[in-house]
Amino acid sequence: MWSRKQLLIALLMVTTGSLNTLSTKWADTMQSKGSDGVLRPFAHPYLQACSMFLGEIMCLIAFSIIMLYKRRRSGELDDLAPLVDNSPSFSRWIFLPPALMDMIATSTMYVGLTLTYASSFQMLRGAVIIFTGLLSVAFLHRVLESIKWLGISFIILGLTVVGTSDFIFKSNDDSRGRNNIITGDLLIVMAQIITACQMVYEEKFINKHNVPALQAVGWEGVFGFCTLGFLLIPMYFIPVPKPFGNPPHFVLEDALDGFVQLGNNPKLVCAFIGTIVSIAFFNFAGVSVTKELSATTRMVLDSVRTLVIWMVSLAVQWQTFNYLQLIGFSFLICGMCLYNNVIIVPTLQRCGLVPAPRRLFSDPPDALFNPTPAAPPQVVITQNSETMHES
Repeated sequence: MWSRKQLLIALLMVTTGSLNTLSTKWADTMQSKGSDGVLRPFAHPYLQACSMFLGEIMCLIAFSIIMLYKRRRSGELDDLAPLVDNSPSFSRWIFLPPALMDMIATSTMYVGLTLTYASSFQMLRGAVIIFTGLLSVAFLHRVLESIKWLGISFIILGLTVVGTSDFIFKSNDDSRGRNNIITGDLLIVMAQIITACQMVYEEKFINKHNVPALQAVGWEGVFGFCTLGFLLIPMYFIPVPKPFGNPPHFVLEDALDGFVQLGNNPKLVCAFIGTIVSIAFFNFAGVSVTKELSATTRMVLDSVRTLVIWMVSLAVQWQTFNYLQLIGFSFLICGMCLYNNVIIVPTLQRCGLVPAPRRLFSDPPDALFNPTPAAPPQVVITQNSETMHES
C-alpha cells in the first residue's frame, strides 16, 4: 500500500509529465502576430526545445539548493539524501555527448509534434524500448530473453497500428495534411534512435561515477541549452521549405520572430513557461518515484501519462477518436509490461499459469530504464524531454 507521500509524488509525475507535452502542443495550436505583423501559428520547435533545457537547468538549481540546505542542517534531510548523495569527483564534460544527443532528439521530436497529434507523439516515443534493447545487445553485450523479444514485438505492432491510424483517419485540422502527419510520426520514431543512443551512453560511461540524477539532468540541461542557443544563430540563415520552414522568412528557426510572437500573446507565454516549469517538476518527480517506489513504477506511470494526454487531446478537440489508436496503445502497454516484467508476467506467475524461474532476465528488469540510481553504485539516467528528456 502506497503512503500519502508516494501517492503525491506519483500524482505529481503524471500531472507534470502530461502538462509538459500538452503545454508544448498548446503553444503549437495558438496564433500570434509575428515580426511582420501577420497573425499565424506559433511554429518554433527549436525555441521550444531550448525551454525544455531551461527546465532541466532548474533541476541543477534545485540540487544546489538542497545540497546547501543539507550542509547547513546536517541530519535533517534523511528523506532527501538519496536524491543528493555526494558523488566522486568527475568531469562535467562527460555530460556533453548525452546533452548533444538529447538536443538532437528533442528538437526532432518537437518538429514532429508540430506536424502530428500530441497523443501520437507520446505513444510513438515507446519506440525507444526497441532501439535501446537492440543497442544494449550490440554495445552493452546484453542477452535479451525471449520474453523481452516478445515485448519488443508487441511494441512494434502497437507502433504500426498507431502510425496506420494517423494515415487512415484524416485530421479535422485543414492546415495539417496527411503527409505532414506521417512525416511528424516518422520524425518522432527516428528521434528515438538518438534517445536510445543517449541512454546506452549514459549507462556505459556515466554509471561508474554514481552521479546524483538531479545533478546529471541539470548539467545536461546546461550543455544542451548553451549548444542549442548558439545554434539558433546559424539556423536563422538556413532556408528550408514547408513544412519545416514557416513565414515570414522560411528558415530553419526564426527565434526573433518567435520572441515577437511570445510578446504579442500572453497565453503563448503561459504555455512556454508551462513547458519550462513542468519539465523541471517532472524530472524531480521522476527521480522521487524511482527512489520511493521503483523504475518499473515510473514506467507504468509514464503509460498513464500517455493515456491522460490522449484523453485531454480528445476533450479539447485537437483530434477525433479512432479505435485504432486505442488498439495500438493497448499493444504498446502490453509490450512495455512484458519487456520490463511488470504486471503481466508476475500476475501469470502468481496464478500458476507461468512457472517462476529463479531469474527471468539476464539483467534486472529496470536496468535500461532506471532513470536514477536504484541502489549505489549503479546509476542509469534517462530524461523526458521532453527530453524523455521527454523532455
